[in-house]
Amino acid sequence: MSGVKFICSECCKEFPVDTIEFCCNCLSSDNCEAGDNCEAGDNCEAGACFDLQYTPPPFSLDLVDRTEWSLFRYRAFLPVTNDLWKGISMGEGMTPVVELKGDSTADKVFVKVDYMMPTLSFKDRGAALVICFAKTLGVKKVFQDSSGNAGNSIAAYAARADMECEIYVPEGTSPAKIQMIQSYGARVNEMPFSRDDTAKACREAVKKESGYYASHVFNPFFYQGTKTYVYELFEQLGRLPDNLFVPVGNGTLLIGVMLALDELSSSDLIASLPKIYAVQREYCAPILTGFTAKKDAPAQITAQKTLAEGIAVGKPARGRQILSYVNSYSAGLEFIPAPEGRILEAQRFLAERGFYVEHTTAATFAAYLAYRQHIEGDVLLPLCGAGLKSLK
Repeated sequence: MSGVKFICSECCKEFPVDTIEFCCNCLSSDNCEAGDNCEAGDNCEAGACFDLQYTPPPFSLDLVDRTEWSLFRYRAFLPVTNDLWKGISMGEGMTPVVELKGDSTADKVFVKVDYMMPTLSFKDRGAALVICFAKTLGVKKVFQDSSGNAGNSIAAYAARADMECEIYVPEGTSPAKIQMIQSYGARVNEMPFSRDDTAKACREAVKKESGYYASHVFNPFFYQGTKTYVYELFEQLGRLPDNLFVPVGNGTLLIGVMLALDELSSSDLIASLPKIYAVQREYCAPILTGFTAKKDAPAQITAQKTLAEGIAVGKPARGRQILSYVNSYSAGLEFIPAPEGRILEAQRFLAERGFYVEHTTAATFAAYLAYRQHIEGDVLLPLCGAGLKSLK
């Protein structure tokens, strides 16, 4: 893959994209290349995440393949170098944008129904890209850790690519999600740990078996998939909304959104950027807490139980990167909490309008309900996961 490289987000060391390493060890190495400015924080055990050194052409609708009805219609702007995607894609992407009726506070409120995907969540966007890339490398088996949705996606696309798959999930993960993962032929390891410790156990297994870590957090190809969320908004609306609400656990959607907004802005296609409200759950908000304290790293917190298991991440590996957007994003980015006590109310609110969503998606809408009186202009929220996935 000519011209495409992994680059350490801390020390800027370059790695070939065909490496089976999933992170740089500079945070824990005695010879840290980043020097005194490299802060390990809580993520030293995991290593520093890779970014992708890749520059797509300026975004233009003229380069969109209008004959392809999946996110691969945007492959001119994706690190895709062959046709393997044709045998792996399941038509992910191209989800509808619908105006939400019955809310008179904002000018207009739209939802993008991103659970209308093969595995019923937006994670299919990133999984399609990661597995296509892994197939290009000749990978035979992938590992991943997940609270459920990303595990579903990686397992499904691995099955399409004829790869073995092993998924680690924390104890208490929705049985419906576990059953889905197993249905694709993947092995599920349910760990009696927190979400963060489950991820650590998975990484240890990857290292022990010299496996391929198809992580939605560490593998930067995942964000090349989630950035198509914004491409679609622009193509469908002919513009971008004034305000975007984005859930943040590990930040898989937010990072993709930021990548795409930068690309559209650089292409001079949009007159103004949307304001972003990044939503963390009330009882597990390390990035929000760091933001409030005006720190450049997530706060150390003790996660409590929540209905919104999909964003229950106490130690986000890309937390520093996510917080850096606050200062770099000119249109304004604000982290806000999703009130736990309003999640079920928000779920009912959406269901009464025809959208049955899982609790994590409802948490993002609960944050909107709490803040809508302060918002000017129209609003768009993602409906990331289907309600059937919340069933116990």
